[in-house]
Amino acid sequence: MPAAPLQFAYWVPNVSGGLVTSKIEQRTDWGYDYNRELAVLAENNGFDYALSQVRYMASYGAEYQHESTSFSLALLLATERLKVIAAVHPGLWHPGVLAKLGATADHLSKGRFAVNIVSGWFKGEFTALGEPWLEHDERYRRSEEFIQALRQIWTEDHTELAGDFYRLRDFSLKPKPLNTAECPHPEIFQGGNSTAARAMAGRVSDWYFSNGKDFDGVVEQIEDVRKSAAEVGRSAPKFGLNGFLIARDTEAEARETLREIVAQADTEAVEGFGAAVKQAGQSAADGKGMWQDSAFEDLVQYNDGFRTGLIGTPEQIAERIVAYKKLGVDLLLLGFLHYHEEVEYFGRRVLPLVRELEAQLPDSEPESVHAHA
Repeated sequence: MPAAPLQFAYWVPNVSGGLVTSKIEQRTDWGYDYNRELAVLAENNGFDYALSQVRYMASYGAEYQHESTSFSLALLLATERLKVIAAVHPGLWHPGVLAKLGATADHLSKGRFAVNIVSGWFKGEFTALGEPWLEHDERYRRSEEFIQALRQIWTEDHTELAGDFYRLRDFSLKPKPLNTAECPHPEIFQGGNSTAARAMAGRVSDWYFSNGKDFDGVVEQIEDVRKSAAEVGRSAPKFGLNGFLIARDTEAEARETLREIVAQADTEAVEGFGAAVKQAGQSAADGKGMWQDSAFEDLVQYNDGFRTGLIGTPEQIAERIVAYKKLGVDLLLLGFLHYHEEVEYFGRRVLPLVRELEAQLPDSEPESVHAHA
């Protein structure tokens, strides 16, 4: 049976400063009019999903932000096919409240709403709001309980949960989200690079998002997540990989663009962001958290997007994208410097090459790729 085609998502630039913390020109805007046009352009150029970011306070080069769930709904109502993923923090939301919002958004969009559960890296945001900042692995325990509650509320008539973080007693939600065989509830995405994040993804999530990684890093994470899923007897979640894409007519042009982005980095903002996120990553019990080994250049694209290596000509990028697919990547989550122009360039020049290369793949992928499924 032919493998499912690789899917594509883009980071919604609903926060100011674009997708790189650099003073280089970015013809990208955080406002709604720009993003509405972008969403339509993206769904007409091969994108399946859009991910709305979430920040609650001004910081680190992202002085202005639109809230993720409301912005996601606006984009859903402006499009016809695009699925929009809203990022949310369990520490700042109650699962019952989010479940209600999600069910309504799912009906209004005819089944295109999804969520990305963010366990939290920005301590200052929680303390500024007077909320407790939990220890690293406890944040993931809370997120796991949050997802369990969310799924139960969306799929069962009555929810009972006596957890360490959430308690629900005979809670009933009507209407439920649109329920189909392919999608019994809005898809649940989750990120995080740590051991706790990988284990949680295997146990409860539909999708696992990774920060930017090279081939070896992707293989290691996919194996860990699949092993975690197998231990509890469930199918492994699908795997999404973050990447910052710089496609140009020549490799030299693409490399020069990357050089300029890093050369013009906003050093103060990058270092401030780095200090915040590295404490989050290094606080993991085994030190394997997100960003703990990120260099300054990696942090200029704040989810290590340069590491994925999607920089070069359309041909070079298409080959690398399909190489990731062979390793088990199901979706590429992409960021761009100049969104409107580059999303259109991707759809016109890169995506057709990806589809041609996919068509040449054998129907069943090598057994070694799925050894841990």
